[in-house]
Amino acid sequence: MPSSSRTPDPAILTALNLDPQTASIASHGGSGFSETLKLVGREREDTSGERPDRGMERVFFVKMGKEGGMFEGEHQSLNALSTSVPSLCPTSHAFGALSQKPNTYFLATDFLDLSSSPSSQKPTTKPLSLARKLAILHSTPVPIPSGFSQPQFGFPVSTYCGNTVQDNTYTDSWAEFYGVRRLRHVVQEAERRNGADAGLRQLVEDVVAQVVPALLRDGHLRDARTGANVTPVVVHGDLWSGNFGVARILAPAAAAVDDGGSDGVVGRRDGEVGEVVFDPSSCYAHAEYDHGIMNMFGGFGAGFWREYFKEKPKDEPVSEYEDRVDLYELYHHLNHYSMFGGSYKGGAVSIMKRLLGKFGKGGGSEISD
Repeated sequence: MPSSSRTPDPAILTALNLDPQTASIASHGGSGFSETLKLVGREREDTSGERPDRGMERVFFVKMGKEGGMFEGEHQSLNALSTSVPSLCPTSHAFGALSQKPNTYFLATDFLDLSSSPSSQKPTTKPLSLARKLAILHSTPVPIPSGFSQPQFGFPVSTYCGNTVQDNTYTDSWAEFYGVRRLRHVVQEAERRNGADAGLRQLVEDVVAQVVPALLRDGHLRDARTGANVTPVVVHGDLWSGNFGVARILAPAAAAVDDGGSDGVVGRRDGEVGEVVFDPSSCYAHAEYDHGIMNMFGGFGAGFWREYFKEKPKDEPVSEYEDRVDLYELYHHLNHYSMFGGSYKGGAVSIMKRLLGKFGKGGGSEISD
């Protein structure tokens, strides 16, 4: 075992059913909010003969840190994304508390080989582009949560955008969810971290009371294809250029899954190189919510958007699409101000003043908690 490697915590070995005699874990990559590692090991032997692949070497990506809720949110996010589009991201296999480090938690996922390059051999199937994967994701209905009769905006657990905890309590109104669970919540976090700011808070309240219902209210924001109210889909939630790349997904068990639609394009064949996303902060949301941070930091060219909109057209009213994207981008300016301070506040204020100037009169009744 290399000197930089060590034996994984017993809780990880148990969760992944790995043989402690063969398993090793070592630092790999980096993250601002957790320790990142590569785990290699063999599954415990299957004496029953039911799993002949037992005993094969496996490789996992592991995060460790103090925020158990962060890892639970990422675990649920990755699996919501991969359930909708299997080739879009790694699958998460386990999360939980370490047994040898108090108040420390782990997340174990498929390993992404980001150093991979496409094979020189002609593939038997054409991998899906990121634009098409995202368009499929944004067109796929979400499950109805237990205890409800229809899909809800929200998520089964809290998620983290950076180190900001997000309230994902279910609601059937997208305008209410975005106004209350995102904008009001994040400005509260910004004031908690950076100090009271009555001017900023009032601007956010004005946007929630006037702009949000003007742009997002039921009966106004409509699905481009059906003309009905938009319904929730799984979104990544933090899709900037640092959270996607070209990689080979090294899953514990190789499999091919067809998520490509009627043309028969295979969406996932483990070991193939393709465009993938990671570090999600998902929820069940309006599809265009992801466009806010994608627009904020760029990295998605005109060709990407042409392919995306061919599969998933802009919702109605199309004339307000850019305004909706600005409104969704606002959340991320406020969140970055909350986390880092500095000029992000100015970006948020600029967006709010522009939107209030355009939609600040006759915007509708205030959304309540």
